[in-house]
Amino acid sequence: MAAQAWLTARPIAHRGLHDVAGGIIENSLSAAAGAIAGNFAIECDVQLSADEEALVFHDFVLDRLTAESGRVDARKAAELAQIGLKGASDRIPTLTAFLDAIGGQTPLVIEIKSRFDGDLRLAKRTAEILAGHKGQPIVLKSFDPVIVAALRELAPGFARGIVAMNEYDYGDYVRLSPGQKHALANLLHFEESRPDFVSWKVADLPSAAPFLCRKALGLPLMSWTVRTPEDRARAAEHADQMVFEGFLP
Repeated sequence: MAAQAWLTARPIAHRGLHDVAGGIIENSLSAAAGAIAGNFAIECDVQLSADEEALVFHDFVLDRLTAESGRVDARKAAELAQIGLKGASDRIPTLTAFLDAIGGQTPLVIEIKSRFDGDLRLAKRTAEILAGHKGQPIVLKSFDPVIVAALRELAPGFARGIVAMNEYDYGDYVRLSPGQKHALANLLHFEESRPDFVSWKVADLPSAAPFLCRKALGLPLMSWTVRTPEDRARAAEHADQMVFEGFLP
């Protein structure tokens, strides 16, 4: 299905409109409320709990964002939902709670996190939850083309996108072979994943793969994560919209 026009209509607040100094933490209900007040779309991340519930949280472990430690998927959803975020009154929200709080007031881009191990449980649970929110402005995305391909059948009513970059040198990708990283960086999975939009690291623009997707195939191109005036200028020249943080567009 085609990506919705709203993807390029307004800037997208990266993990909501967060501000650590102001006690508003990424992926929190407060960050979502800030984005709504600013008339921005919201990007958020989902992780899986031990009992296979979808939680809005970026990291695979609790250490950076909470006073707890250890893997997110080692704890049940009820316990995770009681864990406070550092420096804030917010707690880790379930995806259901996050969607209820937004209530369709602004578009939402949901990134499904992956360990690139073929596990589709989070994608399936996210699709189950979204089945009750058809008609709301929501799209799905992932760095993992296996997940993007699976979403075509799991969540057929929602557009899906691939998130990518030129170099996969982060710790999350240490288990990938050089060949797998090359395929990701060049979208060699395109025939299988068939994304409706592309989201590319802003520092890597322009690059051949996203350029061709945008110019030859007409796919919307989002840029992440825009933090500086230089990033913003690059995004404006080479992409259709930005995922931003740290300033107000």
